[in-house]
Amino acid sequence: MAKKPSVFSKVDALRERYYKSASGKEALIKLVNEAEIPDQVYNSNAIENSTLSLEETEKILLQIDLDRYISEREIFEAKNLARVMEYIEKRAKEQELSEEVILSLHKMLLSNIRDDIAGRFRKDNEFVRVGSHIAPAPQEIPESMKKMLSKYYASTSESIIKRIAKLHLAFEYLHPFNDGNGRIGRVISNYLLIREGYVPINIKFIDRMKYYDAFKEFETKGVTEMMEEIVAKALTNSYHKRLAYLEGKKIVTLTDYAKTHKLAHSNLINKANRQTIEAFLEKGVWKIGDK
Repeated sequence: MAKKPSVFSKVDALRERYYKSASGKEALIKLVNEAEIPDQVYNSNAIENSTLSLEETEKILLQIDLDRYISEREIFEAKNLARVMEYIEKRAKEQELSEEVILSLHKMLLSNIRDDIAGRFRKDNEFVRVGSHIAPAPQEIPESMKKMLSKYYASTSESIIKRIAKLHLAFEYLHPFNDGNGRIGRVISNYLLIREGYVPINIKFIDRMKYYDAFKEFETKGVTEMMEEIVAKALTNSYHKRLAYLEGKKIVTLTDYAKTHKLAHSNLINKANRQTIEAFLEKGVWKIGDK
């Protein structure tokens, strides 16, 4: 039997550790998940060209007035996406992902933004373009969505990393909606991760160029390796963060960790970026659990 690549084994080991340390700590897990929502909302919206900063996103979600004018659309984009993220935490455990669930999530996402297209796939002559990619014709969407979900559910023997990467690329290639495809694509990835007993991921705005390249690689070569790397990195990052809290470690910045342990900060940053140390990004700052 072929040896399983180390990143798949690493995620399996982190998941096992997470389950052991999570026992009896449901309240702490809930707090960590709730605290992460503004960060997730900020990153997902920023990838889609939102002008909101993380601080502004947090203020909107806490209903605090902002120091500058923000369009009503951007306010609803932040509030709606946060609502969707909170909703899937519970819903994913109760119901299998289906076209109906995806449509209901989309309706929630675009409510008060584009009610005319919220909760429905593209139809008639509604074509969309992403860069140089013109998404398939509207009439292809229903059948393609069925095939995409069937392929996902038929691939249970594969690593979750591969399965999520393939589904995300297929969904974004299809671009079934007139608006909100990127955000819903990332939401349904988390829906499936939560449903299968993994932690949600947060694809960062700072990684957007590699993220865009992963779509180009899929479109031109039909391969998924780059997206698998992105999913794997996001998943290990999510586990490292949660384990630092659940295992009761002292959470410090990587800068302070380097000083305390007399290590080269630049070397630690390289390792953090490769996720070969248990560092994690929190609000744009690299942190690590120290003993």
